Amino acid sequence: MTTAMAGSAGTPGTPRVLRAMNDRAALDLLLEHGTLSRTRIGNLTGLSKPTASQLLARLEAAGLVVVTGTSEGRPGPNAQLYAVNPAAARVAGLDVTPTGIRAAIADITGETVGRFELPTPGRSAQGAVDRVLLALDGAVKDAGLHRTDVHRIVIGTQGAFDPATGNLRYASHLHGWHSPRLLEDMAAALGPIPFEVENDVNLAAIAEQRIGEARDCENFTLLWGERGFGAAVVIGGRLHRGATGGAGEVAFLPLPGAPLVRNVARSNSGGFEELAGRRAVLGLAREHGLAPPPGTSGGTLTEKAAAVVAEAARTAESPGPGQAVLAEFATRLATGLAAVVAVIDPELIILAGGVITAGGEPLRSLIQSELAELAVPRPAIRLSTTPDSPVLTGALQSALAATRDEVFDTTGRTP
Repeated sequence: MTTAMAGSAGTPGTPRVLRAMNDRAALDLLLEHGTLSRTRIGNLTGLSKPTASQLLARLEAAGLVVVTGTSEGRPGPNAQLYAVNPAAARVAGLDVTPTGIRAAIADITGETVGRFELPTPGRSAQGAVDRVLLALDGAVKDAGLHRTDVHRIVIGTQGAFDPATGNLRYASHLHGWHSPRLLEDMAAALGPIPFEVENDVNLAAIAEQRIGEARDCENFTLLWGERGFGAAVVIGGRLHRGATGGAGEVAFLPLPGAPLVRNVARSNSGGFEELAGRRAVLGLAREHGLAPPPGTSGGTLTEKAAAVVAEAARTAESPGPGQAVLAEFATRLATGLAAVVAVIDPELIILAGGVITAGGEPLRSLIQSELAELAVPRPAIRLSTTPDSPVLTGALQSALAATRDEVFDTTGRTP
């Protein structure tokens, strides 16, 4: 990306552009390793010692790197250690759900420095904007910063905003977020801070792509199962969103074994959701006599379904209700995935979301076996390893990627 951006500001191959490319390579290495000496940067980039010294001097003068100490325990004089300056830029990520908003601030190195949570995302368009600002300011305050210190914001929501109309689609349950002027009102409230709104499952896929199970994969699908089903499709390393932002809305997928749902937009449900969603999981538990774990009766529908799946996985090694529930759930999930695989043919499927990941390795293994029987392509299937709050993590990672491309581009600053 840096090369293309640099080329637009000068002629490719000129000293200015080449210096900027070396600067970006060094900054990426510092992000990867944390701290490096001048000698180590020279070895990793192939630059001479004088060139590496000039590079670090430029980056330090630009406020992009700082000296963090000296190396010790090696023969010869101690060498200065350099790191990316955390204060070079900060970004914000928000995860908006029907029950609330979670916000976080990260510095340019990716370290989370502030968090804040709010109940309810707002019941009106103005309420939605107000709650976003309140959540953002809470996280900013927790980081000891001001809103103006934030370089970019990425907001994750269920559903997707249609690029042609600006309307939120596929998320009728997200009250207050359906005004056609919502994005304009949000932009006016945030002022000069760039922001974007992205589908929550797409952001979970970005998290996997950058720090999770898909780091080495250009073509993969992430299946998300929590409040409802969703999928993210990555082709050639890039998210595929579709003409209206609806790519991956697999909850509406008609499937054998489920009743044919008509007027799916009105009912906000479809074949896959009816076949393997939260209510279907609880129905399987009742059908096979699997009692939910003690203490889960007062939870949300999502929490109850996840608890049932976890209990089924825990007891699946022995014949009984748990084994029967997990096997049937795996077959239903594999049925939906077979339809996706027939069209997308990904090399990898990542299972994510609390209801699905509650089944752990026992469920993953069953799905892998079932899918091999139902589809000709046989992609690998892995469980998500992204830590807590994958949507929020993906929002931060998305904001960081765009911000680093901008802040780390030294073409215009290089004499």
